[in-house]
Amino acid sequence: MVLSISDVVRARMTEPGAVRERLHSRSPHPGLGSDENVLVIAADHPARGALAAGQDAMAMADRPELLARVTTALARPGVTGILGTADLIEDLALLGALDGKMVFGSMNRGGLAGACFELDDRFTGYDARGVAEARLDGGKMLLRIDPGDPGSLATLEACAHAVDDLAERRLIAMVEPFASHRVGGRLRNDLSPDAMIRAIAIASGLGRTSAYTWLKLPVVEDMERVMAASTLPTLILGGEVREDADEAMAGWATALALPSVRGLVIGRSLLYPRDGDVAKAVDEAVALL
Repeated sequence: MVLSISDVVRARMTEPGAVRERLHSRSPHPGLGSDENVLVIAADHPARGALAAGQDAMAMADRPELLARVTTALARPGVTGILGTADLIEDLALLGALDGKMVFGSMNRGGLAGACFELDDRFTGYDARGVAEARLDGGKMLLRIDPGDPGSLATLEACAHAVDDLAERRLIAMVEPFASHRVGGRLRNDLSPDAMIRAIAIASGLGRTSAYTWLKLPVVEDMERVMAASTLPTLILGGEVREDADEAMAGWATALALPSVRGLVIGRSLLYPRDGDVAKAVDEAVALL
């Protein structure tokens, strides 16, 4: 039975155990083929206080609207799964939108957007135990490295422990690394090829094993040289909503031609396209695969 938003609120208030039941009873993803590329919808931004999409600073603040867009995306053929925090994943489970999908739990959301402590990115979302208990497929962590900010060290260590904890449970650890620095007090990611290569090298070496580690990376210049920095399976992220959607698609297509790139993990670019047509945007991304 598929619930409405009102039913979700009612279930949360009167039957909180239904959340666990729906997560445990959903049909799992059938498993990835050896040559299969994946498309994961990313919707974990709100828990870090990042609500903007395009020119709308509060686009992701309307939860029923966000859920409607995510469920539309997940229903399109060729979409592999979803990345989100527990609140969103549990809403989607109650709505019956997760059957047959891979599900990744977002782990460190404590580095709130714009905060002075942004690089001390605490694990305030899922932990490995929570990912396993909810029967998800893996966990995702953000790792921004600034040699001038001691918060990066705490995050680096926490990510290494998370990689270990997920691997012990044979769950995927999806690591999203950046070289970062502050400009005028605001955090900026360095997307130059050399900076990305260094971040990839650091992220690839986290933990006691890399057997279950994937990378989540942006499209940057000299992508072939950048992707030669690691043999870990990599998903390409979407980032901000671009003025030129065709340019974004072209960048994703170029990256997908590289041997270690095995898919896309895209959020706002597909959920909040400039023309408002979520299904069309998702279908165009699927076509790239």
